[in-house]
Amino acid sequence: MKKPITRRDFMKTTAGFAFGAAIGLKTEPREKAEVVLIRDKNALDANSKTDENTIQQMLDNAVMTLTGEKDPIKAFRQLIKPDDIVGIKSNVWFYMPTPDAIERAVERRVLDVGVKKEHVGIDDRGVRQNPIFQKATAIINVRPLRTHYWSGIGGCIKNMIMFAPAPARYHPDSCADLALVWKLPLVKDKIRLNILSALTPQFQGRGPHHYDRRYVWPYKGIIAGKDPVAVDSVGLELIKAKRKQHFGREIKFETIPKHIRMADVKHNLGMSDLNQIKLIKLGWQENSLI
Repeated sequence: MKKPITRRDFMKTTAGFAFGAAIGLKTEPREKAEVVLIRDKNALDANSKTDENTIQQMLDNAVMTLTGEKDPIKAFRQLIKPDDIVGIKSNVWFYMPTPDAIERAVERRVLDVGVKKEHVGIDDRGVRQNPIFQKATAIINVRPLRTHYWSGIGGCIKNMIMFAPAPARYHPDSCADLALVWKLPLVKDKIRLNILSALTPQFQGRGPHHYDRRYVWPYKGIIAGKDPVAVDSVGLELIKAKRKQHFGREIKFETIPKHIRMADVKHNLGMSDLNQIKLIKLGWQENSLI
C-alpha cells in the first residue's frame, strides 16, 4: 500500500529542507542505493597537491566496492565495455576544477578496459559540440563538491547542465528541476558512474562566483555511486556537517538545494532519502563528519 509523504517525512528525509510543492506525492519501497565514501590521508600533501597513485587506489577501491569485483579492471568492465564511446564529463570552474589526478585515474581505467583512445574524451563546457560526447554510448560524471549560488550545492546532478542548449532555463526556483537535464538525448541512460571529488570541498560562500579559501578544507575524500541523487545527498550531508562544525550551529543555505530532493520525488532520477542510502565508508576515518 502506498504511503503519502507527510510534511514531517520531508523534514526528516531532507535533513530539514521542506518542499511544500511536493506534498501529496507518494512513494513505493525501493532497494537502497549504494554510495561509497573513501578517504586517504595521503591523497593530498601539505600544499594540497594530489598524490596520483593514492587517487588511483581510491577510485579503484570505490568502483570495486560498488561492483563487487576484486580487480579494478574487471570492476570497470561492469560499467564500461571495450566498444563504448566514453565521455568523461568534468568541471572546469577556474577556482575549483575537477582535479587532474581524478580525470587521469578515470581515463586510465577506461583505456584499460579496452576502449580505444580516440573513443575517450574529457570535456565540460564544450560537450554539446564535442564529437565524442555527441556519439557517446557511456558517460562518467565527475566534479568537485561545493556550495553553489544557483543550486545550493554543485554536485553530480548539476554537472550535466552543460548538455542543455540554454542552461539558464534551469536556474529558476533554485534550479529545482535540474533533473530534467538527465532526460536530454545526449545524457539519457548513458551515465555509468558518478564521482564527487571531496578532496577539498567548499562548504560556504556568497555570490555567483563565491570561491572563498577560508571555507575550503582538505577532506581528502571521493564520493562515488551509480545513483547521482544518492551521491549528491551524501555530499550535501557532508557539507551540512562541516558547516555545523565550523560555525558551531546549523546555518541555512542562501539557496536551498531543493533540486536533490525534487530529482527523487518529482523526477524519479534516484534516491534522496538518507535512510534509503547504504553509505559504505572506506579508508581514513578521522574527522569524517558523516
